[in-house]
Amino acid sequence: MNRAGKKHAFTLLEIVLVIGMVAILSAFVMPSMLGQWTRAQLPESAQQLRALLQLTRANAMLDGYRYRIRFPEEGELDGQGDSRQPLVEVEDNPLEEPEEFRQVRAAWAQGEIFKEGVRCVQVRLGKPTIAFLLGEIEEEDDFQEELEEELEVSFDEGFPPLVIEPDGTSEWATFVLTNAPEDIDYEELELEDVDYQQVEVILDGLIGLCWLQRVLYEEELELFREKGWPPVMRKDFLDPDVLTEDNVLEFKDIGSLR
Repeated sequence: MNRAGKKHAFTLLEIVLVIGMVAILSAFVMPSMLGQWTRAQLPESAQQLRALLQLTRANAMLDGYRYRIRFPEEGELDGQGDSRQPLVEVEDNPLEEPEEFRQVRAAWAQGEIFKEGVRCVQVRLGKPTIAFLLGEIEEEDDFQEELEEELEVSFDEGFPPLVIEPDGTSEWATFVLTNAPEDIDYEELELEDVDYQQVEVILDGLIGLCWLQRVLYEEELELFREKGWPPVMRKDFLDPDVLTEDNVLEFKDIGSLR
């Protein structure tokens, strides 16, 4: 009998051993892969928000209308049936209905901006200052009331709307994003916590440039104050390593820090 063509079959024991090895490897590899995927959601969401800001600014200049970006108020839903995504609105009839904004339904304004697990926890209007970031000065108690009166719209505390004028200009704005769950105080996140972080999307409303920047540590803010540098890197900066005078100057030219 010719046995040359006889095929070797796997035994049940061999199959069970292979399945067991795959399961063991998966147990080690999957948590790391899931962690990397979760951490990637935050910078991707920040990039999406930057793109939305740029598109809104471009449409304001193209249409000649005021636009605004805001977050849903309590009990209000966004275009995804949730309350995490920013809303884009336009004042398209300023003569007959001044200060009346309607939601933009175009595809560019309706997509998912924040990935799963990412949320905006604060919106700050105005150019960032070291004194404010160090907690040395606080917003006045009547700041929200004055801003609501100026913008003629109510908003949840910590989430003022950003209004973009027809020429594309706006206030400076900082959007603070985090991937930390709601039961974790995002302001208490530590440097060594690699799973949950914050990213700031900073918009220079005058020229329309926008940067992604991790939250600066207290020692870095003190260094910046000592050197007279503003707390805005003007380049994307997400490196978690602590900044020193040497590597700041390597990262940026001195002129852009003034």
